[in-house]
Amino acid sequence: MLLWLFDYLTDYYHAFSVFEYLTLRTILAALTGLIIALLVGPPMIRWLAKFKVGQVVRDDGPKSHFSKAGTPTMGGAMIIVAITIATILWSNLENPYVWIVLAVTLGFGLVGWIDDYRKLIRRNSKGLSARWKFFWQSLIALFAAIFLFIHAKTPAETSLLVPFFKNVMIPLGGFYVILTYFVIVGTSNAVNLTDGLDGLAIMPIVLVGGALGIFAYITGHVKFASYLSVPYIPGVEEIAVFCGALVGAGLGFLWFNAYPAQVFMGDVGSLGLGAALGVMAVLVRQELVLFMMGGVFVVETMSVILQVASFKLTGRRIFKMAPIHHHFELQGWPEPRIIVRFWIITVVLVLFGLATLKLR
Repeated sequence: MLLWLFDYLTDYYHAFSVFEYLTLRTILAALTGLIIALLVGPPMIRWLAKFKVGQVVRDDGPKSHFSKAGTPTMGGAMIIVAITIATILWSNLENPYVWIVLAVTLGFGLVGWIDDYRKLIRRNSKGLSARWKFFWQSLIALFAAIFLFIHAKTPAETSLLVPFFKNVMIPLGGFYVILTYFVIVGTSNAVNLTDGLDGLAIMPIVLVGGALGIFAYITGHVKFASYLSVPYIPGVEEIAVFCGALVGAGLGFLWFNAYPAQVFMGDVGSLGLGAALGVMAVLVRQELVLFMMGGVFVVETMSVILQVASFKLTGRRIFKMAPIHHHFELQGWPEPRIIVRFWIITVVLVLFGLATLKLR
């Protein structure tokens, strides 16, 4: 939105042309997202506490979590609000990629909000039923996948890029829709499973989101894309502004979500932000790298799958409790230790993912 204003003002004072630079707008989006989250956070926390929109703790969970009962939840709404405002202010609103990322984020966030609302305000322990939650997630993801498939202008946009191999792309054809669907829905639910400790999910989201912003900038820059042998997709560089907004808003939320948390993300945040990571990875053709950088999300999800499968098949559990961060808690690890170690692992994985740009 502000880009239009600065384009107009440039005719009168050339210095305003600096705001046309993508890197500056990305930085400003990050700062805007951070400031909005910091400003919105305190009143939102007070409002959630006033109406007793608090965390419900499982009786069979770690005993250390009992003290968290009643902690304000649905704080992820502040992240999505901050991201949306910052993106609209600083991005090129004529770019369709910006709108598809916003639509997916807001759509999945709405599904999570309804689930949180029913559980925390309506006091319905089941929330939004798993069937309906999956239905709406699938509908939104399929809409995005079909839209991107129909509007793809080059073969590279519907091909699978294989990391570590120069110019190796596998044409997907109609399978692109299926892959995109699973990446968006899978990432959304993986982030949701990870969001179980104070600050555990938000920092990996910020780190992976920031890395995807770098991929977006490179993929949409014809010279950088050619130099690094990644497919050039014009227009996708504008997603870097959204990534900047995500990083800033995420850090603003972490200010309140750091141990001991004043507010929790809730499904509104985890489902929305997870879907955002998924659709961004699809746009920059880095689905496999997302799988790599989001290794913490993958391990958390696999721990649940393995736990359920083992119990149903053998009647025995592999872990003391799933997702796996609870297993470490029950082994006696202090919560901050688990959180920071998972952050460190994510930093390493993100650096490894960025290294794929040169290791070809």
